[in-house]
Amino acid sequence: MFFWIGVFYVALTGLALILYLPKLLGFRYAFKKAEHYRAKEKRKIALVIPARNESKIIRDLFASIKGQDYDPAFFDVNVIVKDPADPTVAIAREMGANVFVVPEQTCKGDALDGYFKSLSPEVLKSYEAFVIVDADAVLAPSYVTELNNALEADYDIYLTRKRAKNFLGGKENRTVFSNCSALTWPILDDLGNTYRMRHAMPLNLCGQGMMLRRRIIETLGGWPYRTLTEDYELKLDSLLRGFTSMFYPYAVLYTEEALGHGENYTRRLRWLMGYKQCDKKYHDRIMAQAKRRGHYTAGEVEYFFGVFPLILFAAVTAATMVCGLAILIVSLFTFDPRGIRALLFLILLPFGILYVLLFAYSILAMYACGDTFKSLTAGEKLRMLLFNPFYLLEYIPLYVQSWWTVKQDKTPPAWKETERIEYHDLHDIK
Repeated sequence: MFFWIGVFYVALTGLALILYLPKLLGFRYAFKKAEHYRAKEKRKIALVIPARNESKIIRDLFASIKGQDYDPAFFDVNVIVKDPADPTVAIAREMGANVFVVPEQTCKGDALDGYFKSLSPEVLKSYEAFVIVDADAVLAPSYVTELNNALEADYDIYLTRKRAKNFLGGKENRTVFSNCSALTWPILDDLGNTYRMRHAMPLNLCGQGMMLRRRIIETLGGWPYRTLTEDYELKLDSLLRGFTSMFYPYAVLYTEEALGHGENYTRRLRWLMGYKQCDKKYHDRIMAQAKRRGHYTAGEVEYFFGVFPLILFAAVTAATMVCGLAILIVSLFTFDPRGIRALLFLILLPFGILYVLLFAYSILAMYACGDTFKSLTAGEKLRMLLFNPFYLLEYIPLYVQSWWTVKQDKTPPAWKETERIEYHDLHDIK
């Protein structure tokens, strides 16, 4: 029995590795220097900030906006609130920002749609691009300048580099959970989106620090996306509409990561539930498009089959461990010495292989984004790398919970205000 279980594990693990090989080879793009564009002209850019009840934290963002090295005549600050009595309004007006009240908003998509539809055709045409920035962010001094540089490349959607705002303050503003959450961005962008760019696939989008050319808004007639993950919805819609996307690492934005496990878990659960909502909405339409064409594009292949190797590897590892656990339990009652072998070779060894691979993946992601983690101490980096495999494995129960909730049409976790960190000494913003 040990032999056949071992054959089962080795064979399917090998198959998963072969199927995942193109992505593994694609990781090399993360270590190639991205092209750094230099703008030939100054374009007018709109910063769009959904800021419902964000008065506690938004001053940090405004301070970083005031520190931009781009000509202020060529960018506007637009703040979206729900309630005209929101204290954010007074802070925004003190800053000189334009304030847009969208009282009917129930989600970020509502806020963005209300803003875009409130613009007259003349105002809309005055902007070359719109960048969505959450109120908890701060911008590097060259952020808007680099956005303008990025516009030299002809794409529809641009993703900018995300770093953890928590790293700008003292150690009290970060935990192993926030550090692992910050490691998510190089995993998505450096190890993932650089590969997708090389193969002309829609990127995995993030609404924080995402810039859209005006033609996108004109095509959409506003902002039609209302799922929990309107950014992922835009990615799937890009497969249907042909929107192109680019990751531009020279425009740097700092975003706040949740400190505690509970809030971190809820945030990721909402992401995965949003992904399932989007899949439910777009899967059949994308499949029908591919059938009409007669073949899959690279982006469609990734959408339909991209996670299959990872699921296969996780499933075969879990199945092997369950078999080992069953043998171990039986052996305890029958005093069969094979229980020790089951523990070593069917439980500890597969889990050890899984852990080592995820540990190596975490190291690769940390080094792929250069000096992003330089402010962490050696001890913090080690704890982050050792804990991140467990952080990634937690996506398994998260995925099951999100799948079941969406399948049962249960109400997703409601939007609620999160506890914000107050930063009094932001430094090292570059």
